[in-house]
Amino acid sequence: MGTKKTKGRVSRIGSYAIASSIADPTSISCTTFNILAPIYKRLNKEDQSCRESDIRAYWLNRNHSILDWLLYERSSIICLQEFWVGNEELVDMYERRLGDAGYITFKLARTNNRGDGLLTAVHKDYFRVLNHREFLFNDIGDRVAQLLHVEFVAPFSQGRTNNVRQEMLIVNTHLLFPHDSTLCLVRLNQVYKILQYVESYQKECKLNPLPIMLCGDWNGSKRGHIYKFLRSQGFVSSYDTAHQYTDADAQKWVSHRNHRGNICGVDFIWLLNPNRYRKLLKTSWTEAVFGMFKVFDHFSLLDNVGRKGTNSLRCGIYLLRRASLTEKDAFAFLKADSLGDYITYSGFCEALRQLNLIGHCHGLSVEETKDLWVQADIDGNGVLDYKEFQQRIWHPTWSEERDGICNEVWEDAVDNMEQTIGFSVKNAVLFPTEVEKGMWPEDYSLSDHARLTVVFSPVRMPCGSLIS
Repeated sequence: MGTKKTKGRVSRIGSYAIASSIADPTSISCTTFNILAPIYKRLNKEDQSCRESDIRAYWLNRNHSILDWLLYERSSIICLQEFWVGNEELVDMYERRLGDAGYITFKLARTNNRGDGLLTAVHKDYFRVLNHREFLFNDIGDRVAQLLHVEFVAPFSQGRTNNVRQEMLIVNTHLLFPHDSTLCLVRLNQVYKILQYVESYQKECKLNPLPIMLCGDWNGSKRGHIYKFLRSQGFVSSYDTAHQYTDADAQKWVSHRNHRGNICGVDFIWLLNPNRYRKLLKTSWTEAVFGMFKVFDHFSLLDNVGRKGTNSLRCGIYLLRRASLTEKDAFAFLKADSLGDYITYSGFCEALRQLNLIGHCHGLSVEETKDLWVQADIDGNGVLDYKEFQQRIWHPTWSEERDGICNEVWEDAVDNMEQTIGFSVKNAVLFPTEVEKGMWPEDYSLSDHARLTVVFSPVRMPCGSLIS
């Protein structure tokens, strides 16, 4: 890609974001970018073993260009994925150039010497780092996450009063790629672990709700369970918010062309403001798992159901024809060979097995399976009738009940709440510009991911205590 053309693109796409951040000193900006580690960048389609890491001039030039754009944009927060932590020269280059530009950097390698990892940088003009934590999933993908607890510095601190807290949490991560359907649960569990870790950190440090940004490569689109899971926890996709896209607008933009040649939108900067009461985390997790009942691999199901009686076989054929389950067919599927009009625990487990949610090393544990059952069995009589199936699995109502409790707590406590800083989304841009229209430019070679930058404006808002 020609330099002149590239500069033209950047000046157009980044002008408003950069100008807004610089002109308004109370705004902050955040960039997330999977920079494609040289050990993964293929140079020859015919020879898959030929990687960019073998040719120093190639990876050095590309990463200098990446740094040029990052420093040109000068975001307050930079979150990088597929950072080649295994190469000392590249690490030194990033730490030196970012350090000279005023950034504090933190890097974290993936487990089991995978070679790449994460790099998070925050600018000293905007933030003071209060704490930094590393989180290792220790699962199949050797994935990791970083947590930074930061405090705003001048000019954010100007006019500070005793009851206005000016802190936030930043998370950077790169989730597992969904190579097959058995990994969907692993990926959902990775997000669950991140949110559990953030929640436990807040309790450990006795923090009231504060802004949380989750940045990175989520390896999943707006259609997936992870998107719905995070939305159920009160998070908003900053890019979609800036462009006023709804949850249903799943094809407006892309941010990645994967090794299979498919294009998809997988890079997000999620924002949770402190005034957003959210469902209990465990409730969202349970609903997300039960949500898989509606969108699992129908062809895999058909391969299995023939051995499980006429109800299951009929359900499988119906799935193949309609590619979706009706409520009654789903209940029949879960009943399996039950003689009564109810679901037994054994039938429930068999359904989970056919959905690839248990029965393999990446599936739900015995304890998690039992916990799902306990939460679904409202009256505790050991079976699920049709009403319980409706209320807990197909059309869960517990979240609405909990939201009602949360709203009551909010209304009662507003007058006594501590003030904190939240954010409104001011603007968001993707580079290269074509991806904002759902297209991938053939002349783009900086990475196989687009760079996402979001500008935020601080907003004073009340906050309450965490609901246990």
